[in-house]
Amino acid sequence: MSILQEVSDSNFEKQVLTSNIPVVVDFWAPWCGPCLMLAPILESLAAKMNGLVKVVRLNTDESFSLARNYGIMAIPTLIVFKDGKEAHRLTGFHPEDELEAWVRTAVEAEAKAC
Repeated sequence: MSILQEVSDSNFEKQVLTSNIPVVVDFWAPWCGPCLMLAPILESLAAKMNGLVKVVRLNTDESFSLARNYGIMAIPTLIVFKDGKEAHRLTGFHPEDELEAWVRTAVEAEAKAC
């Protein structure tokens, strides 16, 4: 069972844009091999960073309009949202240590900017 929450058109605003902590959104699709490889890494990252960031998944096949609105041209694409705005973006598969460093850097950069 996944600990990652699925978001869609119906709850994206509430779960992502109005969140009081940064949110990492994984734009993915079930047919995408690298996306499937990334899922357990994101679950581990979500557990490690619980309370610092929220990690959610958005199925681009089911929420095509949101993917289009955010200019998703390749998957997996990860976007860090802070205060309802895109703060950082990363595309493609990356190992857990790289992803954790990227998320921590994104969150710390946003904290320093405030």
